[in-house]
Amino acid sequence: MCPTTISYFTQMAGLAYHNFISAAVGIAIAIALVRGIARRESETIGNFWVDLTRCILWVLLPVCLVMSLIFVSQGVIQNLKPYETAQLLNPQTVQQTGPDGKTTTQTLTNQVIAQGPVASQEAIKIFGTNGGGFFNANSAHPFENPTPFTNFLQLVLIFAIPAGLTYTLGRMTRSQPHGWAVWAAMALLFVAGVAAAYAAEARGNPMLHAVDQRASTAQPGGNMEGKEVRFGIASSALYATVTTDASCGAVNGMHDSFTPLGGMILINIMLGEVVFGGVGAGLYGMIVFVILAVFIAGLMVGRTPEYLGKKIEAYDVKMAMLSVLIFSLTILVFTAISVIARFGTSSITNAGPHGLSQVLYAFTSAAGNNGSAFAGINANTLWYNTTTGFATLLGRFISHIPILAIAGSLAGKKLVPESAGSFPVTTPLFTVLLISVILIVSALTFFPALSLGPILEHLLMNGGKVF
Repeated sequence: MCPTTISYFTQMAGLAYHNFISAAVGIAIAIALVRGIARRESETIGNFWVDLTRCILWVLLPVCLVMSLIFVSQGVIQNLKPYETAQLLNPQTVQQTGPDGKTTTQTLTNQVIAQGPVASQEAIKIFGTNGGGFFNANSAHPFENPTPFTNFLQLVLIFAIPAGLTYTLGRMTRSQPHGWAVWAAMALLFVAGVAAAYAAEARGNPMLHAVDQRASTAQPGGNMEGKEVRFGIASSALYATVTTDASCGAVNGMHDSFTPLGGMILINIMLGEVVFGGVGAGLYGMIVFVILAVFIAGLMVGRTPEYLGKKIEAYDVKMAMLSVLIFSLTILVFTAISVIARFGTSSITNAGPHGLSQVLYAFTSAAGNNGSAFAGINANTLWYNTTTGFATLLGRFISHIPILAIAGSLAGKKLVPESAGSFPVTTPLFTVLLISVILIVSALTFFPALSLGPILEHLLMNGGKVF
């Protein structure tokens, strides 16, 4: 549903409320988990309502108020005016096919231009990594994202809280180098994602040659389909990587129009959205992988694994793996059903591997609470509306239970003095190990699906076949 189809009051009193609350809840859960790591022999991990109130009043509201004014200064609209009707200089003739199969021709002479309180909604949409868009074109629309400066601000705001929480992790646990080590792992995965997406889009489709075959064997200018000319390939690839790294569905280009490997940015969500991730969700998702990493390190040296002075025991590892399995199984099970049942395949608009990518992206985005999509799929059906809702519930909400269980378990443990056998979690070696665990546990879980989707489509494209 596009917000332009609902009233201004619903947008300001309903959607805005949920945007603020959802962001604050994510931060509160992350703080609870960090507090569990920092405390010793404690039965509590804080007061949820106090944390929620602090997040809204001290972080979200002040920043969004300032950013709304900055967006307005750049041309993002903020009004309560009725929609404007403009006369087209060049009337357009379109054909429409009705439910009865009959085709009608209509000449369009007017254009309805939507208005509304966009700047205030845009600020919390981006800063709270809520995603979506006031207009159907999302952040490609000039009323939402009018200038290169607003585009840059949106990218910074998406990562601001997730990146800042790694510093919070270091401060609260009194181990600032550990916070930076976690940040480094996120940053390296982010840079790799940007480089891969840009390389694929800049190369374009090899089937579209230059006029002079001797000049180039690749698509001249790269793949510009589905991208705003004013942003271009580099900015679109960067924005796509940022929004899939975080649980933010804001986009300034259509992912369905990306090249196969460019569209494989969906793997950023499959990593658990821990590459900075959403507000709070990125940090607590990353700590789950930290626990798995120190557990593996403990097995390597033959001693009970420790994390910042707390012994990591079987219960903690089971809860961490349960959180990972809930996310991955939700995506794979719903995708598997959708690609073999008629009620699922009827919504696919492209045959072959690209159709699989559309379905896979839909459930990956829903389970990761991302909200972006391969817009080619018709997800407005009973099956997809219902199952993507369940995917969001399972992937983002049910997974909170084992995470909070880890927080309670760690809070009640004693501190163990560091010894020569303790695995340091502040070194580049730890960062490399953490990245390796993320790739092995998450990426390889989805490799069979990816190999049948975007990877296969890329190979077929190079062989002269597109979908």
